[in-house]
Formats: sequence, structure tokens, C-alpha cells
Amino acid sequence: MKYNYLNNIPLDEAKNKYREHLKSVVFTPKYETISVCDACGRVIKDAVYAHICSPHYNASAMDGVAVKSEITFNASERTPVTLTPSDYTVVDTGDPLPENSDAVIMVEDLIDSGNGNYDIISSVVPWQNVRQVGEDICMSNMIAPSGTTLTPSLCGALLAGGVTKIEVLKKPLVGIIPTGDEIVPPTDNPKIGDIIEFNSTVFKGMLEGMNAGAKIYPIVPDQKEKIKYMLEKALKECDIVLVSAGSSAGRDDYTSEIIASLGTVLVHGIAIKPGKPAILGEVHKKPVIGLPGYPVSAIVVMDEIVSEIIAMYYGKPEFPRETVKAVLSKKIVSSLKYSEYVRVSLGKIGGKITASPLARGAGVVTSFTKADGVFIVPQNCEGVEAGEEIEIRLNKPLNEIDNTLIVTGSHDPLIDEVADFLSKKGAPFRVCSTHVGSMGAIYAVRDGLAHLGGIHLLDTKTGIYNKSYVEKYVPKNNAVTVKGVGRIQGLMVQKGNPLNIKEFKDIKDIRYVNRQRGSGTRILCDHLLSENGLTPNEIKGYTNEEFTHTAVAALVASGNADAGLGIYSAAKMYDLDFIPICNETYEFLIQKDYVNNPMVKAFIDVLNSEEFRKRLSEMGGYV
Repeated sequence: MKYNYLNNIPLDEAKNKYREHLKSVVFTPKYETISVCDACGRVIKDAVYAHICSPHYNASAMDGVAVKSEITFNASERTPVTLTPSDYTVVDTGDPLPENSDAVIMVEDLIDSGNGNYDIISSVVPWQNVRQVGEDICMSNMIAPSGTTLTPSLCGALLAGGVTKIEVLKKPLVGIIPTGDEIVPPTDNPKIGDIIEFNSTVFKGMLEGMNAGAKIYPIVPDQKEKIKYMLEKALKECDIVLVSAGSSAGRDDYTSEIIASLGTVLVHGIAIKPGKPAILGEVHKKPVIGLPGYPVSAIVVMDEIVSEIIAMYYGKPEFPRETVKAVLSKKIVSSLKYSEYVRVSLGKIGGKITASPLARGAGVVTSFTKADGVFIVPQNCEGVEAGEEIEIRLNKPLNEIDNTLIVTGSHDPLIDEVADFLSKKGAPFRVCSTHVGSMGAIYAVRDGLAHLGGIHLLDTKTGIYNKSYVEKYVPKNNAVTVKGVGRIQGLMVQKGNPLNIKEFKDIKDIRYVNRQRGSGTRILCDHLLSENGLTPNEIKGYTNEEFTHTAVAALVASGNADAGLGIYSAAKMYDLDFIPICNETYEFLIQKDYVNNPMVKAFIDVLNSEEFRKRLSEMGGYV
């Protein structure tokens, strides 16, 4: 069995190597002539000059009457000048200025004196209220230099200058070849083992944002000759080709070998995480890039490398990335071998921007949907401590981040439901939630890294939730707890309860899935273990940790676990059986400084509304 060797080249080195090679062999510009009406966003070939003046005639700039200005020179309140019908011509805005006229009197300045006569009490000067020929654009003047990207206003200026057709760079057409025996077209009913092919749709959207066209080819199975055939076909039809998946070094990963057989592989393996298996090649003087199959890995390569190639095609430097300084809310541990791309959500609290890391992993595409920016942990760095200031490369406008309510802590689907309610009501802000457990919520709120923190921490001595933890970890009178909901915790088990699980102690002999350390559910689990005379070592899966109730429910529903502790609403979502254990108090912790914050108040108002309570009733498990 032959495996291709993956390098581990630093990103900048890989990009420079690829860039220099492409400069020498690739990118003969192609042009096309199109209508200016369809040219917004396109890059023009040559400087464009006006064919006509704008306006191309002397035009009235107002509704009123056109006159020879000299007949108005003596007009005043004491000595009004009377205009007879022979002295003026009625005009509307945009009308050509009549011969023997050089000014327009606005209709508002005319005093009707009967019989078609008008009195005026102020004079006008030559060309007053008149748009003269060439006032905006003069014929033969340059409207835009070569290489300009056309904006809506520039397209308007071109049309005003009589330019109706324009020669522009053809958009590079990028071919996308999805590969894999296991991938299938989008469906709502995939079979076991099927992986829905959505990467191509993501790439197409990203390419359109880069001002490139995209052509998605049919899915190709992991067969060398079929992949080679499709690549050769795409090379004939497209300017750039992306091969999705097959870029690593497994037994069915042929992309590197195929590119090398047809052309040149410049780089195979980049020191970034995710994205390491990327292949940078050239065939027939066209860039060919092998993208990793994992979506997040591929997105990073698209963002870092493909975007730069598109910019090269247009002869422009890569679009500058807007950055912002932010305070990290949670420690990040990283490998020394790679530059790691960590997606973060952002929000402004107390005048400072905070960054909350999202789920990491090459396949966690939802982290990109929620990400406001990316923090790049440098190679040879073991990680970054919470509270450190870091630089974030933004995915969204800064003003959107300014209007963000940060909710962190213990997971509960109700947070997403509140966010949806606020969105439907047109709230001028968004809700960003992260799941760091109840203890994580206390630390985040205490340290000013979140507006709200969801907590459900059982004091095993008193049976009271949250109070003792807040008193212990938060400075006195610095925060308040706000009533959230009562909810039912219990064991989620497979439909029909095939293992006949009746109570918590029955988890000893089954596959259990746990919640992460510091979560309220984990604390409850440990308490229940102690109550039942069990130790963690006796539980199969005690160290199998998930960050949300729904993630636990999904594992149980899929058959990867037999049971997990969680809330009823999550069990209901996945049609699982549920064995109640206890009722608990889920509250929100708020720093006193933010109790009257409009975003916080709006969130709490929805939570307490009758309409939302009806929604909770439909979800089930809330008391």
C-alpha cells in the first residue's frame, strides 16, 4: 500500500512558493465586452472616457420659469419686477433651457399677479438654477482608470457619459470536483454511511464573494482514472480547478498523484490546523488545488490561498483583512507543529471586545456559521491564557459586533429560542451564545467577559442551586441572579428503553456519555454517583465528554451510547425515552453593571413573557 508523504511547510512559505510559480506560468488575462448595466463588481481592462457630456444640454435644475436674467436685475420687495408671458417659458426639472434664456426662477419665488403675469422680488444671475453642458462630466474626460472595480455609482457615471458597453476581465471560472465513495447529493434522508456533499455549495458561495464564477461537477468516486478524467475535463473548461477531498495520504487519496502525473505539485502539506493536507499544484498553466475533505479545513484553505489566487488573476493584492484587538474569554491550548485557526464569537462588554472560542475541529462547520472572526495561534506556540489580549481577523463588520449580547455558560435550547423571539421582534442586536458550563459562566460574568451566564449548580449540602457558588466565586454585591426556568433533569435512553434502565445506579453496566467538567450536569452526575456508592472508574464512558444536552441526546439516539444525563427538552427533540431524576433551578447570572443594559433587559423580558412560556411548554420539561 502506497501512501503519499505530507510536508509541513509554514503557510507563508507555501504561499510564496506557489505565488512565484504561478507568476511565471499562469494567468493570461481574458476579456469580454458586456453591458455597463451588468458590469457592477467587474474589473475594467482599460481606462474609460466619456463619449458625451453630462448633461449634454443646458437643463433646468428646478421647476419654474426660464428667463433672460438681465430682465430681473432690479427686482426687490419695494420694486418688484412683473414678468409677462412673453418674458418667460414654463419649465420642469430636466427640461432643456429655451433659446434666449440663461436662468430659471423657482416656482416658489413666483407671485401670481393674474392674467399669466408673475411678480418677482429678487433677481437671478446668469445660469442660476441651470445645469450647464458638461457640469458633471465633460466629453473625453476619463471616468475610470484601467483596473478599476466598478461600483454602482461608477456604472451610473459611465452611463451618464454615454458609455453603454465596456471591456472587462472575464471572471475566472473555477471548477469544483467533489470526490468520495461515501458522499451523496443533498438529501433529507441519508443512509447510514452516507455523507451529504455540501462542501461544493460552500465553495461556490465563497467564490462568488471573491468575484469568481463556479462550476460544480458531478460527484466522482474514489477511482483514480475517473478522478483523472474529470480533472482533465475541468481543466479544458475552467481557469482554476479545486478537487474536494482525497488530498491526504490515505489509501484512496489520489489527488496528489493525479496532479503530479499531469503537471506539478508545488506543496503538499501546510503547517496550519485545520487545513494541513492541502495540495498546491499547476497543470497546463492553470492552478489546481486539492482541498481537504473536512469542511472547516477546506474553508481555511479557500480563505487563505484560493482568495489570493483570485486576487492574482485580477492583478491585485489580496484584499486586506480587517482586524481588531479582543480579550480571550477561555484558555486555548494549541500544538507546536501548526499555526492553528480558532473561530471565535465576539461581543463588546464594558468598552472592550471579548473573544469566545467556538468548537474546534476540521469537521465542525457550524463553528464557521457562528464565527465573527478568527484567531490565528502562531506555530511554536502552546496556547494562550484566558484574559490575554489577542488579534482577531474579522469575518463581520465591527458595528455588528458592537451590538451583540453575549450569553455563556450552561447549555439550554431555550437560549436559541429567546434569540429567535428577539429576531422576529426586530431587536437591534443579536444574541451570541457559547457553552462553557455553569462554572465557566460564573468566571466569565465575574471577569466581565459575558453579559449573561446560565447556571444550575447544585449545593449538595443544602440542596439549593447556585447561591453558594455565586457567593464563593463572585465578589459581594457584584452580580445578581435572575430567575430563568425550572427544568427536569434525567437519564436520556434509547426509544423503548431496551436495556430496562430504571434509575441512575443502572448506568454502571452500560455505555454512558458525560458532560464536561465544570458543567452543572457534571456536578449533578458526580453527586448522584456518590449517593449511589459508585465511582467514576466503574462507569463506561465517564470520560466521554460533550458540551451540550443535544450532543448527548444525539449520541444516545445514534446508538453510540446507551444513556446520558440531560434535560427533558433535549430528549424530546431526539424522540428518546426519559427517566426523571430531579427538578433543578436554571438561572442567569448578571453583573450589576449590566442589569439595566437594554439588550439584557430585552432578553429577560422575552424569557418572562407569556408568549415565550407557551413555547417552553411546547418544548417540554420546563416547570
